[in-house]
This record gives sequence, C-alpha cells and structure tokens, in this order.
Amino acid sequence: MRYIFICFLILNAMGGIAQRGINPSDVYKLKSISDPQVSPEGKWVAFVLSTPDSAKDKSDADIWMVSWDGKETVKLTASKESESRPRWSPDGKYLTFMSSRYETKSSQIWKMDRRGGEAEKLTELKYSISDYVWSPDAKKIVLVIQDQESSDEADKKKSTKPIMIDRYHFKSDAGGYLERKRSHLYVFDLEKKKLDTLTKGDYDEGNPVWSPDSKKIAFVSNRSADPDRNGNTDIWVMEATKNASIKQLTTWQDSDTSPAWSPDGKYIAYLKSQTPGYDIYDQPQLALIPAEGGAPKILNGKLDRDVSAPRWSPDSKAVYTIVDDDRRAHVVSFDLDGNMKKLTSGDRTFGALQSAANNNWVALSSDASTPNEIYTVEGESTRRLTHIHDDFLKPLALASVEGFTSKSKDGTTVNSLLFWPANQPKDKKLPLVLWIHGGPTAQDDFSFDLTPQILAAKGYAVACVNYRGSSGRGMAFSKAIFADWGNKEVMDLIGAVDHLINTGKVDADKLGIGGWSYGGILTDYVTATDPRFKAAASGAGSALQLSLYGSDQYIAQYENELGVPWKNMDKWMKVSYPFLNVEKIKAPTLYMVGEKDFNVPAAGSEQMYQALKTLGVPTQFVVYPGQHHGISVPSYQKDRLVRYLDWFSKYLKRDDLNEKLPLKK
Repeated sequence: MRYIFICFLILNAMGGIAQRGINPSDVYKLKSISDPQVSPEGKWVAFVLSTPDSAKDKSDADIWMVSWDGKETVKLTASKESESRPRWSPDGKYLTFMSSRYETKSSQIWKMDRRGGEAEKLTELKYSISDYVWSPDAKKIVLVIQDQESSDEADKKKSTKPIMIDRYHFKSDAGGYLERKRSHLYVFDLEKKKLDTLTKGDYDEGNPVWSPDSKKIAFVSNRSADPDRNGNTDIWVMEATKNASIKQLTTWQDSDTSPAWSPDGKYIAYLKSQTPGYDIYDQPQLALIPAEGGAPKILNGKLDRDVSAPRWSPDSKAVYTIVDDDRRAHVVSFDLDGNMKKLTSGDRTFGALQSAANNNWVALSSDASTPNEIYTVEGESTRRLTHIHDDFLKPLALASVEGFTSKSKDGTTVNSLLFWPANQPKDKKLPLVLWIHGGPTAQDDFSFDLTPQILAAKGYAVACVNYRGSSGRGMAFSKAIFADWGNKEVMDLIGAVDHLINTGKVDADKLGIGGWSYGGILTDYVTATDPRFKAAASGAGSALQLSLYGSDQYIAQYENELGVPWKNMDKWMKVSYPFLNVEKIKAPTLYMVGEKDFNVPAAGSEQMYQALKTLGVPTQFVVYPGQHHGISVPSYQKDRLVRYLDWFSKYLKRDDLNEKLPLKK
C-alpha cells in the first residue's frame, strides 16, 4: 500500500494521473448531447443529454441548458422517463419538451415556466405526439400525430389484433410491419386548449414550419398515386385553420424536403434532389422558391457536395447550412445569389445548426478526440460552450487519428483515416483492423468514433476507408457503385490496405476486418475476394442478396437499382457473390445482428454463419434480443465491443494483446 501511494505521489508530481486505454466498459460513461435550441433572447441554449444507466440497462435523456457565456450549466428535468425535443416558446415564457413521464401513457408536450417551478403537462391527448412546432406569435402549436390506437383503447384489449398489410412498402426497421397508419398535422390553440385537424388522407405529412406571420404552415408530403413506389416528396402550404385548402409549392418528381421559411416571409429554402428517380446515392441541393410559388433557384449549383437542412439569417439575406466535405463537415452560408462563405474550418465536424440572436449560431461539433459538444459560431469564430465529456476523457490515452490517401488499382484516389494506438512508435509495424463504415452513403470523418478507438487501444492500427459509394467526395464518387455492389468498394478497401502494408505501417500477416450494416456486407465481399484476412466481424450484413428481396425494407431501391429478380437474375447473382463463393472465405468470422432488425434482417447473417459452419470455418453467430438495426441497450453495446476484441485477439494471434500499454503521463 505504501508503494502504491508513493507511485501515486510521483505521478502527480510528474504532471498528473497516468492515463489508460479506452475499453468496452467505457460505454457506460459516454454521454450523448443533441438538439441544441437557443432561447429567444439568446442568453441560454437548451439541449438533450442522454446518459447510460448501468442499473436499468438503458439510457435516460434529460433536458439541460447552458448559458451563452458557457459559465453556467443547469439540469432541468430528472424524471425516470426520458425527455426530448426541447423548444422555447417564441415569447420567451416557456421551455417545452416531449415526454411520457410519470402517469402519462403517451408522448405529450410539457411546459416549464422560465421563472422556475415544476413542468406541467401542456397537452392531454390520448395519442402520442411525434413532433411539434410553436407558431411565431406563441399562440398555437402545430403537431404531427400518427394514426394509432389511443392509450385507453390499448388498455382495454386482451390481445393485439392481427396486422393487415396491403402496401407495396410494408416493413421498416423499428416501425415493424406497416399498416396504413399515416402521420397528419393538427393545430393546438393554447388559449382555447382546442385541437383542430389540418390534414387527412392516405399519405403522410411531416416537417411542418410556420410562416413568420403565424398564418400559414408549410409541410412535406408525398401525394403521388402510390407513395410507396417512389421517392417523391413535395412542399405544400396551407392556412393554419381547419378545412383550409392546400397548395402544392414544388413539383419536382423526386425529393423536396426540409423547408425553412425566410423571416421576411418572401421565400422558402429547402433541399431538392438531383435525380428524377429513387436513388440512395443522390446528393441534395440547396434550393430557394418564392413562398407564393414559382420556379426554384439552386444556391449551391457550383458545389458538388452534400448539404443539410437550411437555416435563414435573421435579416433574410443568407441561408446557412452544413456541408460534408472529404472527412469534414463545416458551417457555410449562401447569399441569395449563390455565393458561398465558409465559416468554420479544421479537422472536425459540425451539425445540428441553429440560429441565435445577432446572426450568431450554435451547433454540435466533434473532433477525433472529443465527442460532440455545443459550440457557438460567431462570425468566423467558434467557441466551445459545453464540457460534458471532460471527465470521460480525462483518464484516457486515445489513439491519434490522421488522414491518408491511397490509390486503387484502377487509379481512383481514396481518402481515409488511420487510428494509431497511443504510446506506440510510428515506425512499428502493427496488426491492422480494417473497420468499414455503413451506408454506403456516409463518410468516416474527423469526429469521435468509439469502436476504432477501442480497437486501437488494444494495439491495432485501425483503417477507416471512404470507399466509392461514400459521401463527402461528390455525387459521381457516391454513385459509382450503382447496381455494382462489392466491386469498386472492395477495390478501394484492398487498395488502402496495400498502401499501409507498402508504407511499412502494418503487418501483412495480421490483417483483420469488420463493420456493421453496409460495413458488414462489405466485410463479406472482401473476405470472399481477398484471402489475406485472418479474422472478420460481420455485423448486420448480408451476402445472398437475392434472399433479401421482400424481407427487408429496401424494395424500392432494389427494383430501381437492380430490377426485379425474375427479369434480372444475372445482376442479383452478381451482387450475391460472397455467398455463392463462400468456399473462398477462409477468415474465421463473427456474425452479429439485432433480433428485430428489419433493415438488414437476421437471415443475411444466418445464411453466412450456416455456410461457414458447414465448411468448417471457425464462426460464431450472436443475436441481440429485442434489438433493431442499431444496438441501443448499453450492456449489449459493451458485449459487442468485448466480442470484437476477443475475436481479433484469438485469430490475429497477438501474444501481447493482453499486455498493458505503456502509461501516458
């Protein structure tokens, strides 16, 4: 004990407590911050903080707020149930949120007086509310409610009635089997406590926004003959009164979404797709249309990058958004002539942009060593407001993250990230884990990524490769894999591995590979192509793509991209090559899936597990009970990480994996 105490004193004298590598148990300490909302006068920012609860084995979300100067952080809710969607009333009197807290059986709106006191229930509906927006005059709230049984009706039933399905698109992850239950708009008058129906019919409405004078509502809906068979959505406008007529504002045959009404009432900014048919590789453009109707104008026509939901400047002279660009995501503005100005920079990402007073902004921002925190964007300067993760990060020695570029065998340039373990010399050859992102239309970027960090903490170099199909490099780069899955992506992934081997960074005899969703699918593609990998972890993946027709949620994509199987069997067989060439797979493979996953159903993993088991290749199959495509239960999240580490440790034959890394002072 005396020796330990002396070591403790020495470490403190030398600059602080020794740091350790991050490990799977740290999932219980990693909080998640989301949905920042600025108060009308600009002095406070409300947000949602989700905290894992190891005793209850779930995460609890509470509403917090931080002062604009960052000096004061206050917890506002503490019920046993989660709270979400904090919104300030425009008159500044209330902060509202959604919750099914206490005795409430459905998700309702609650209000907190700005002067203090306990939250009170604002709505007393029998049905759950899925979204809501205050009118600018603070007199009304527009609600989005899906057709459903009331909580009272559900209580009276002894059993659940059969599900009758007659839709083309009939299932979705978390949503389950889809009946014709639609989401519609309602308006709630706060003074009269009265609810009026605004929309009805066999289609969904959502994403409502108020006109600045509180008289009209713009919203998004697909009102084509059969909404399930296309990707069309249009922006519609109506008076915020019962039985009002509805006017179609946009007429593009594909996706128009995310409307934002200019403060002067003249325009609506929105996101407009580029291709006329359903296409997951499409890259939205920032569009502008007169609020009374007319031809749309594209503001970012010269920018071949993804943009996100638009936000107006208070003076209506500019539209702000987030641009995804080659492993980064930054805040930019466009004036009404389409001239772009970049407001943030560096190896980091921004998201969840919200306007504040005096043309200032708040956003979530992350870098490779720090999970999301709230930042202000004031002019071209950024300032960190919250320090939610300081205690989480303090004891950890995280991997360094740097970008690298490789060339695929067809000459394509691919930009990626390399996680290098803390305290490992840069000239040492390390075993490699190729960790593949899902999507495919997503990107590995300079934001905090838990799984690669945990793998690196065990001594692996971890490569995260933005293969063709990824976003952040333009629409042609993303669409390069259209109807040709498992070809160019595999070429890019193998090219990046070859680059790291040739530059002497990794050990060619100790290669591992893994990923989730499309990352799991690509794991199967790669291991059926390249025999060098000694261990693999395929999560929520598939290989016999033909078998997923009609069993997952991607029917519209399949028929648009590959055609129907009975007329295009050659294409379906081509993209099913991992299963049809399963005898080429020699890598011991760990398969994992959520039991209720309708995104990539368990069958995709079951088939590969069964095939490898038949062939005598070492394999395991792990099913997480009750889970959908995303694993949400903290103990399951930890279990998955532990299994990754155990699997790679066993089959990459590293004798020193369980040795402690040198301590960082």
